[in-house]
Amino acid sequence: MTPLRRVGVVVGAVLAAVLTLAAPAAAHGADAPDGTDYRVQAIGLSPARAGLTVRAVEAGARLELVNTTGRDVQVIGYSGEPYLRVGPDGAYENSRSPATYLNRTLAGDTTLPAEADPAAPPRWRKIGDAPRVRWHDQRTQWREAGVPAPAVTEPTRPHRVRDWVVPIRDGAEQVEIRGILDWVPPPDPYPWWVAATLGFLLVGAAGLLPAGSVAGGRALRAVGALLALGGAAAITLVVGRELDAGADGAGPLLLGLLTGQVWALLTGLGAVAAGGWALARRPAADFVLALAGSCLAVFVGVANLATFSRAVAPAPWPGQYARLLLVLVLIAGAGAVGAGVLRLHAASRAAVTAAGHRTPVPA
Repeated sequence: MTPLRRVGVVVGAVLAAVLTLAAPAAAHGADAPDGTDYRVQAIGLSPARAGLTVRAVEAGARLELVNTTGRDVQVIGYSGEPYLRVGPDGAYENSRSPATYLNRTLAGDTTLPAEADPAAPPRWRKIGDAPRVRWHDQRTQWREAGVPAPAVTEPTRPHRVRDWVVPIRDGAEQVEIRGILDWVPPPDPYPWWVAATLGFLLVGAAGLLPAGSVAGGRALRAVGALLALGGAAAITLVVGRELDAGADGAGPLLLGLLTGQVWALLTGLGAVAAGGWALARRPAADFVLALAGSCLAVFVGVANLATFSRAVAPAPWPGQYARLLLVLVLIAGAGAVGAGVLRLHAASRAAVTAAGHRTPVPA
């Protein structure tokens, strides 16, 4: 099998794997969105409580309550019933609270079982050992079909949708988690797509330079360096997503990467390694570029395309920085595929031509 055929088979396998994994990925995305135009912010507790902290995580899809007071605190459900309990013994959910089931997904479309009865005594089920709990909460979200009316009237500027409140109970005292929900104008994806496309074409064109020439060698190293940079950008996006999901410290961050972002992380690391391989002009560098580039473009680039059209990205920094990283990933990944395939094609043609010249002419 020629090198060009090999890279075609491998790229096809990568695409097949992505299509196979698309359903579970999309299902997870319902809980942890790839982007949104609504910014959820938890302002704090009223009245304030030492030892209780709250924040919004996963691009505002969940709230997180951490309780280091040494006593149990309850989150109150939609009908005034105990919903969650968190304290020194860990986190618990009330299996009789309708909120336990409605909050399984961000859409809140779970069918309630017969045991869901807000008037019944709580039946607590342990869901975690740490004194922290995370949950979707419909009170913090915009759940209407269209955008808010002020956003229709003035779609170019942010709008405060509402102030929200989630009640909790600290012993006999009522406390409120207070926050705000804002609509943020989505970005125009067109300039980002143009930048990614022009960059990909420019990098891919490096594969037109003769492989054996000085210019061709420099082009190979340049594409390798860009691929390594794109891999670093991919790792930054992956780490940012875990930080936005609430990872605190190196241990939780590493665990989150290895359990929820392992393919994207390995893709970024692989792109860095492949870029170094090409920089060193090791054997089969063209094939390595095409393979690593296709994985980078698909597993990290295509998987995060919503970032181009959503104002709030799942990252702990402004959305434009996430979009810049994504453009770099797409340029490096797709450009490495283009350059690698063109160089492999030229090598295949040269091999065929050389074999023809060696064929003896019949007498």
